[in-house]
Amino acid sequence: MEFPKKQLILVGDRVLVAPEEGEERTRVGLYLPQTAIDTQQVQSGLVIAVGPGDPAPDFATLDEEPWRTGERQQRWRPMQARVGDHAIFFRKAAVEITFEERKYLVVPQGAILALVREDLPI
Repeated sequence: MEFPKKQLILVGDRVLVAPEEGEERTRVGLYLPQTAIDTQQVQSGLVIAVGPGDPAPDFATLDEEPWRTGERQQRWRPMQARVGDHAIFFRKAAVEITFEERKYLVVPQGAILALVREDLPI
């Protein structure tokens, strides 16, 4: 019996990041203990996946009767982060998870300070 592969789906405004390993040495070559690396306020990593974003209200439906049922399409505010971006974020806001024996960080979009994106020529 073969099981299907698992898929990790992010919800809301969250971003899945593969963290970069911290610098273990200073510029002059001194080795840093893990406690010194953990006290840094920012961290960076590669964006692996993004959620759909925050739900946005549909102002076009305000004129309709609220008890009316019908097809309403969910609207989302788009995410700024894209798969493949390099994210710099607050370390304290990130939550570490392990998925299929790999460590990732789940970071809310609000904790991301900057994104580095390489635009490829078309």
